[in-house]
This record gives sequence, C-alpha cells and structure tokens, in this order.
Amino acid sequence: MTATLNAAYADEIAAFWQARARDDQIAAWHHLERAHVLGQLKFGLHLKSHWTMLAYALHLRQPSEVAGQIIRLILAPVGNVTGRLPWGNIGRSNVSAFATMELPDDLHAIIEAARR
Repeated sequence: MTATLNAAYADEIAAFWQARARDDQIAAWHHLERAHVLGQLKFGLHLKSHWTMLAYALHLRQPSEVAGQIIRLILAPVGNVTGRLPWGNIGRSNVSAFATMELPDDLHAIIEAARR
C-alpha cells in the first residue's frame, strides 16, 4: 500500500502546483496540508511537505508561516524518529505543532492501508 500512499501524496502536490499556478492560495494551502497529513507516515515525504510549505510561504512573503515551517523542519525529524507525531496535523503555523487532528475520511482510508 506504500504505492497508494505515494500516489496520493503526489496527487496532492500536483494539485498544489495547479492551484498555485491559478494563484488560488486557499486551494494551494489546502493541498499542501493534505500532503503533509499523508507525508507524516514517511520521513522523506514529511520533510518534503514542510520544505514545500516553507518555499510557498517565502513566495507569498508570509513571515509567520516561514518561521513556523522552520520550526517544524527542526521538529519533524524528532517526531518521526520517536514515533510521536501528532497524527492528522495539517503542518501549518496557525495550528500547534503538537496537536493531533481528525483525519479526512479519504485520507484516513489511505493511511490505514499504508500502516498495515
């Protein structure tokens, strides 16, 4: 099921790029958040989602989001190594880096299948 997780992550990143090209910031952030939730299961994808969020925040000149992503890039490896990630967390600076969040149903199914 890792292939399904990777494909879903890639779909969310592609949707982010499409939204960014349309200058639809709400949709772009939405897809980055969903990519982050999926990426939490794999260290590389988790870091990639935060790097992409950081780059987008820099592009938009959002200093609080930039700072939040830098902090999360420092915390993410610790969370992945210790297995103490806040599952479902959308990865943005406007939510606590330690808060678990409810998974959308479609992502929940993908994540459960990937955990088996």
